[in-house]
This record gives sequence, structure tokens and C-alpha cells, in this order.
Amino acid sequence: MTEVPTKAATVAVIGGGLAGMAAGCALADAGLHVTIFERRPYLGGRASSYEHPGTSEVVDNCQHVLLGCCTNLLEFYKRIGVEGKIRWYERLTFVEPGGRQSTISPSWLPAPFHNAPSFLAASFLDWDDKLGIGRAMMSLMGRTPEDRGESFLQWLKNHAQTPRAIERFWKPVLVSALNEELERIAVPYAALVFRESFLKSRDAGQMGLPAVPLTELYRAAGEYISARGGEIQLRAPVESFSPEDNRVSLCAAGKPAVADFAVVAVPFETLAKVLPQAPEAQPLREAVENLNPSPITGVHLWLDRPVTELDHAVLLDRTIQWMFNKSKILGRTEDNYLELVVSASNTLVEKSRGEIVDLAMRELAEFFPQVRDAKLLKSTVIKEVNATYSPRPGADFFRPSAVSPWRRIFLAGDWTLTGWPATMEGAVRSGHRAAEALTQTAGLRGIHVTAPDLQARGLMRFF
Repeated sequence: MTEVPTKAATVAVIGGGLAGMAAGCALADAGLHVTIFERRPYLGGRASSYEHPGTSEVVDNCQHVLLGCCTNLLEFYKRIGVEGKIRWYERLTFVEPGGRQSTISPSWLPAPFHNAPSFLAASFLDWDDKLGIGRAMMSLMGRTPEDRGESFLQWLKNHAQTPRAIERFWKPVLVSALNEELERIAVPYAALVFRESFLKSRDAGQMGLPAVPLTELYRAAGEYISARGGEIQLRAPVESFSPEDNRVSLCAAGKPAVADFAVVAVPFETLAKVLPQAPEAQPLREAVENLNPSPITGVHLWLDRPVTELDHAVLLDRTIQWMFNKSKILGRTEDNYLELVVSASNTLVEKSRGEIVDLAMRELAEFFPQVRDAKLLKSTVIKEVNATYSPRPGADFFRPSAVSPWRRIFLAGDWTLTGWPATMEGAVRSGHRAAEALTQTAGLRGIHVTAPDLQARGLMRFF
């Protein structure tokens, strides 16, 4: 028998990252009293920005990218009113050492062939590479392959991909999208990335970049919850929580608090530390302890002159994988600010800031010769050691659903079982699913906020 509350139920959302914000906004819309507890002095979690003390510049933790296929993330942006703060791009530029550029962009052809003309004209691959990629893409058009313990690198070799195709096409896209090396990526998630973004429709592959610092983008989520009677408690880390018969007790910043329900939206490595010491928690603790983290490194450079007209580019055959021209993306004319990104950056974790900056400047000059004459004014390096979980073969077995062992507590986070890898889209989906499960348990009219996948267009409708 469901319980019907006589007043608005209270919900404690533990963690103010994307998953927690998405859950909090959906629950506030459903009429619940939401309180977000966030340990940082700002919302956003790993998708946040702050004033860096060494440079006095506002920097993002790391460049975050969304695609047109990120339906739940886009719905979340519309909900909080920030969809207009995303700058969209259809062209993707690949730059080789030496500076030669190739651009992939859609044409008038129907999906999945909309990128074919520019792909066939691209100079960074030869015809053997392109023919092999085309055959492999045909294999990815249908149903998502099952996880049989095979890595995507092995799948590529089994599908006769050339070494150049692997290094210059499959690797740049997937390592950036999934934050892991090809030999540690499960086949289903690699297939999902290409089917949802490259093949499904022209709109699916559009790339969106925030045109404002990330914390400015997500401050709107806090305002949205507050406007609906909720609260945002910053610098309020939750050290523990305890499920009880009729409520959830927690300790936040050393102070006790209670709520009718809780959504625990913290990274998986944090969850293992705050779980109650109870027998029913042990399977969940053991599951998340089997997930592995993967790092991302961002290198922020301020130069005395512009070195490229590109807003962004994929950099091939070197350690640095992406260049983002932050001055152009943010619409700034007063400086020349670039951010370079290395996903799955295990080789950089132990290196010093100086070593990484020297490496970045040396490699950047290979792609953009103007760098050789430029003066580096200031720089910083941000390492997110536990940026995402590693989407290794078999990892889904350890990803829990939104439902926890306790009826009043729900789980959210990009590491939960969303059907998506550890992306902003996956994080928002997890928050939406936690909100749906909570309202159903609370005896309210169950809400449905999870957006459907983007519809296939053109010939992809027949696959």
C-alpha cells in the first residue's frame, strides 16, 4: 500500500554534480522540498569552474562537450533555461603534425551517409583506411553488440582495421568520448558512441560547447531549485547517512539533518566511503569497489598572440588529443587562451606541472607553427584523477540501478546503470531515473522525465 504524504516530502540530494542537480530539479518540479548538500563552494561537481589561485583566471575543471544526441542533457538545459548558452558546431577538424587539416562535416546525403563526402575527401586517412572504416561502420548500424568480454581494440582488429585507421580515427573519437584506451573499452559502449553520434542523424553529431564558464552554467540549477522552495547547502560534505523506518538521517558538515528520502549522487569511490556499516550495504560496496577510475588532464595556456583561427580541433599522433580555443568559444577578445585535453591521461598523472606544460607547448607547435613565436604568459594544469569510471568489458555487472538496498534511498551518478557510459548525458539520465523511482516509492503520481533517445533519420530508420 503506498503512502500519501500530507505535506511536501523532503528529499536530501547528496552531491551537487550533474546527476544531483538533474534529480533535484525534477523532484522540485514534482512538488517535493529538495535540499542539495554539496562539499564544494559551487555546484557542478566535476563539471565546474573556479578562480584558479595561481593564475587569477576562471577555469573549468576540464572542457566538457555535448552532442546533439544527448537528449536528457539538452532537456535539463531547457528546464533550467541555459540552452542558449551552448555554442554549436557541425564541423570537426583533424590536424596532423605539420599542420595539415582535414574537416568532417555533414552534407545533403541522408543518414548514415551524411558525412561520407567530407570523410572520403579527408587527407589524414588513405583509401584502405577509409574502406575498412566504412565496412566496420556498417557492422555498427544495427543492434548494439553484447558485452562478451572482448575489448573494442580486439573488435577492430577482427574487423580488419588498419593501424592508421585505429590510431587516427577510432582512437581519437573513442578515447575522448569514453575516457579510456581502446584495449580497455567494452564493445557495446564504443558501438553506442558511433551509432548515436556519427550514424543516426545529422543533428546527432553536432558538437556543443558551453559559451560561459561551467559554474555559471549550473548556477541556474541551484536558482531553479531555490525558486521552488528548495535549498542549496554549499561547503556541506555529507560524511554519513543512515536509513531508518520513516526517514533518512545524515551528517553534513558535522551537523545532523533528516529527510523523508535521499538521492545519493556522489562519485562511486566516495559512495564506498559513506555507505552505512550494515550487512545489506555490503554487496553494493563490493560492486563499486570493482569499478576502476580513469583520469583526464586539462592544460590551460595563455599566450601573447593568437596561434590559430580554429575554435577547436582534434590533434593526431601525439599525447595532446584536443585543442579548444577558449577565447573564441567564450567570445573573449582580451586574451589568447587555449585549453588542451588529454583523456585517459595515465601517463601524465605522475608528471609535474612544468613537465606537462613543456610537453604541451612542444606538441602544440607541431600543429600550429605560430606557437614557436608566441610567448607563454601563464599556464596551469588540472588533473582530474578520478574523472570517470572505466568502461571496461564486464563493468556493467558492477553498475547498480537507481534503487538502493533501502526503500528511502536512491542512487544517481554517471557510474550507475544508465545504458550510457560516463558522460554528462549519462549523469543526467541517472538523476532523472532516480527522481522517477523516488516519486513512485513516495506514493506520489510517478513522474517521467527521462527523455527518449534521438530518433534515427534518413536510411538509418531501417536499421
